[in-house]
Amino acid sequence: MTELSEQEFLMKLYEVTRKLSGISKTQSYRFKKEWDDFLKEYNPNPHLIRQFSVEKEKFLEDISYRIQILDTIRLSFDDGFHSIKSLLSTLYNHYLNDSPKLRKEFSDIDQLQLKYFIAKEILGNLFQYNQLDHESVPLKYNILAREYLMIKLQKGRSEKDIKTNLKKINLDITMTELRKYLKNIIDDGFLNKTKKGKDSIYKLAKEIELSDDGKKKFNQLLRPLVDWPTLFWRSYYNIREINVTIKEGAKNPESLNKILLKAATQGYLACHYVFENLKKYYEENQ
Repeated sequence: MTELSEQEFLMKLYEVTRKLSGISKTQSYRFKKEWDDFLKEYNPNPHLIRQFSVEKEKFLEDISYRIQILDTIRLSFDDGFHSIKSLLSTLYNHYLNDSPKLRKEFSDIDQLQLKYFIAKEILGNLFQYNQLDHESVPLKYNILAREYLMIKLQKGRSEKDIKTNLKKINLDITMTELRKYLKNIIDDGFLNKTKKGKDSIYKLAKEIELSDDGKKKFNQLLRPLVDWPTLFWRSYYNIREINVTIKEGAKNPESLNKILLKAATQGYLACHYVFENLKKYYEENQ
């Protein structure tokens, strides 16, 4: 791990804040543009990532200003989570909820496929987000999104395996509830249920796949919105540049190094923790 003096670290921290400032501006603009093009009629005011700028000299020299910037970035991490949540909620509560727009643009078969497909594309990619939000997407779509690849690769999964895997995203439901949701997925045509001894095994009946016409319309209309959460998450919640060790001589280096260890982990929770505690560190060491 790179070892830096306190001043070298401060410059590295500034570079990360400048990077995040640029991403906040480009990604917030992109999200709003795509939203206005497709979802504005359902909700004209989605949750957006706050934009901010960082003055280099002021950040390096003025500790109060530095604390303010760190707090703004901490809040912007919350914004990112709520932007994704607003997207999923609006899609599933409005557009995908039998809206006239959906019926006009997609066939009956593709309408059903789309509900599972979008969950797979977003929740299937964002494991940590899926640990935090179980309300925005109806659970039957969420469950298949989480299990789809495992069922496909293993050519079947038991109820116990599925339940255990769902616990990893903090979704702890009873076996009775799980069977109800799996029955709904079977009724939608995506799973088959067989017996292996005393165990019930669930296998794919068909893949989550849009028709050729559905794919074209999805790419034209929805692809930018559906891709946005994953692209945003992977770029914004990545502050590995400050996963460094601070040399002796800094104020309370043990505390600072403990905070910076978390920067090695990509994702919302780690980034929020690092910036929240860096803010506290500078407040305590003014």
